[in-house]
Amino acid sequence: MSTNLGLINRPVWEPGIERIERANLSRFMRFVRESTGNDDIRRHTSLYDFSIRHPERFWSLVWEFCGIRAHGDHEPVLVDRDRMPGARWFPNVTLNFAQNLLRYKDDRCAIVARNEWGNEREISYAQLHADVGQLAHALKSAGVGVGDRVAGFLPNIPEAVIAMLATASIGAIWSSCSPDFGIRGVVDRFGQIAPKVLFTADTYGYGGKRFGCLDRVREVLDDIPSIERVVVIPYSGEPLTLDGLRGAVTWPDFVGSDTHALDFAALPFDHPLYIMYSSGTTGAPKCIVHGAGGTLIQHLKELVLHTDLKREDRLFYYTTCGWMMWNWLVSGLAVGATLVLYDGSPSYPDGNALWNLADEVGISVFGTSAKWISAIEKAGVKPRETHKLQNLRTILSTGSPLAPESFDYVYRDIKERVLLASISGGTDIVSCFALGSPLLPVYRGELQCRGLGLKVEILDDDGKPVRGEKGELACMAPFPSMPVGFWNDPGDEKYRAAYFSRVPGVWCHGDHALLTEHDGIIIYGRSDATLNPGGVRIGTAEIYRQVEQVPEVLESVAVGQQWDEDERVILFVRLRDGVQLDDALRDRIARQIRVNTTPRHVPAKILQVADIPRTISGKITEIAVRETIHGRAVKNTDALANPQALELFRDLSELDPQ
Repeated sequence: MSTNLGLINRPVWEPGIERIERANLSRFMRFVRESTGNDDIRRHTSLYDFSIRHPERFWSLVWEFCGIRAHGDHEPVLVDRDRMPGARWFPNVTLNFAQNLLRYKDDRCAIVARNEWGNEREISYAQLHADVGQLAHALKSAGVGVGDRVAGFLPNIPEAVIAMLATASIGAIWSSCSPDFGIRGVVDRFGQIAPKVLFTADTYGYGGKRFGCLDRVREVLDDIPSIERVVVIPYSGEPLTLDGLRGAVTWPDFVGSDTHALDFAALPFDHPLYIMYSSGTTGAPKCIVHGAGGTLIQHLKELVLHTDLKREDRLFYYTTCGWMMWNWLVSGLAVGATLVLYDGSPSYPDGNALWNLADEVGISVFGTSAKWISAIEKAGVKPRETHKLQNLRTILSTGSPLAPESFDYVYRDIKERVLLASISGGTDIVSCFALGSPLLPVYRGELQCRGLGLKVEILDDDGKPVRGEKGELACMAPFPSMPVGFWNDPGDEKYRAAYFSRVPGVWCHGDHALLTEHDGIIIYGRSDATLNPGGVRIGTAEIYRQVEQVPEVLESVAVGQQWDEDERVILFVRLRDGVQLDDALRDRIARQIRVNTTPRHVPAKILQVADIPRTISGKITEIAVRETIHGRAVKNTDALANPQALELFRDLSELDPQ
């Protein structure tokens, strides 16, 4: 039944004529028609078809439409297009990522920053330009140059944005993680890339508490000898003690008071911009290197065309500096929009915290995670009754599949006239494979469309594209935001093994998904977490969508247990405070699953746990749970926000053979 979910429902939202006419995507289609003489490109589907049939022309038009600033000849656009990996984009071009994000230098607001302590800051584009110039000069004076690594162990504050832009302006490489990482998690990441400078705050806040950072930084320095300078941001406002911090200096002392003009380094299109990290739950995190040009053009395509971002917008995404959505959010500066940064818990002091922020600062594009939407629904939060949300026109959701019931909740209890775009991609491509469109209807449980210029298909077990059937989400042709490679990966062996080992020459992303009849995408979970009882492949999201409709269930995790030469499904549930899992509740959960899916989806065992392990970016990690119930070691618990939760799944008598 779940397979047909997106095939039988009607739109829950459709764009009005005015929205369609004002959309950037409508202007872009007119631009494409005028530039190519192809008068048939009048709908999203025909534009998508053009974009994958003529990738060189499409990306060249995106470049021109978005006004990318660069030097050199745009031709050829693509070299070795039949090599994947190995294709090269815009090989004769040089550019600077920071220069493109700092194209505006006026008094309009660039950044609005808030935190749960009640602190408020606003920075204009002119001030941002000046701040980046000061810091870029300080970095160069500290010996940082092209190709050096600069790391940020930072909360989501303006200094993180300034530090990234200053780093990129001189051609160094930026890498960041959030301050809730443990010592080992930081060392496992930054230790591989040997940064020369580390930025940190003295403290950060979450859930009404303050957490110091400097004791952990002292230990990190013991394990990463490459760090020559530690720049400490006095975020708490309290006096700083820098004793024992090698090469430490406060941010004000590091940047000084003199103004310095920005001198942007002109660099190749694929010059490394970011080093980002896989979750690391199955071993040491992979260090994924993304190029400046590919990141820039892909983000502009997604922000301008798919998200319909304009200069007057206020763009918000609830994220940390350790999640790729932070990098995506910051690229909104290239459009001249106002970024809204928030540091703290999204649910402190209650589930209205972010909606209060939306009303206070006038957020028009609001991004969050599917889990948070589900959590506030469970908490009974109804912004439609308590907030104006006057400027809000788009809600973005990612991190995990957005359940159909969450679509109902958004349109019923948040806002009726809003584009709800479930989006999906990953750190691997620092962008999206499937996302929204201001020209298309929204269908319950679906991502609206595949990304323009990305030849995305769903492959069956034989590697053949299918529609209306579940399979592996794959990209069949090169695209600009593919990684430059992995750090310290001679011959690209790890890179090729990660994405191209299943089908040579095809990027297999690891999502279990379905392409609907109207070109939407339904994602059922990660392929490596797919359940396989009796040889039937089941996406975990299919089970979660049903289980979390049961009022007593806050969240759940489903894994496969090896059993009698087969696999059986085990479901763990975290329940509301004071609720115990009895036979009656088990039966209700099982019935909810059976009636709305198939008997194969019904777990063999349903067990209650007090907590469920998740990564630091908030994603439930089925693989760690699966390894634990089988008595196998989880290789990198420092990648988890709550590693102690794994003990709840160890040596369970209920899972022993009878």
